[in-house]
Amino acid sequence: MAAKFKMSRKGVGQLLRSPEIEAEMLRRAELIKNVAESIAPTGGPGDPHAGAYKAAFSTSSTRRGGRRKDRATATVTNSSYYARWVEYGTERVHAHHVLLRAARAGGN
Repeated sequence: MAAKFKMSRKGVGQLLRSPEIEAEMLRRAELIKNVAESIAPTGGPGDPHAGAYKAAFSTSSTRRGGRRKDRATATVTNSSYYARWVEYGTERVHAHHVLLRAARAGGN
């Protein structure tokens, strides 16, 4: 005899906002942060901000994330003012794609 399953939309919503899912999202964000810190460029000997980019990574989580604010999410950010230039590059500096590479490598 085959088993039957009836999905409860309310139950799925509660699951997606649960503390357990938020903790798992934060765990994955911490993994990504650790990888990002390990591959982040630190600058050369004449760089006045040597190591500042690497030290500026942080994580946060919420149970009201996503486009509809209906699920737990976690975010990895870098607070240095030049983080976007390191990630995407400029006409003079090539893109490092630190967060992109970290998300591909460390999100498991």
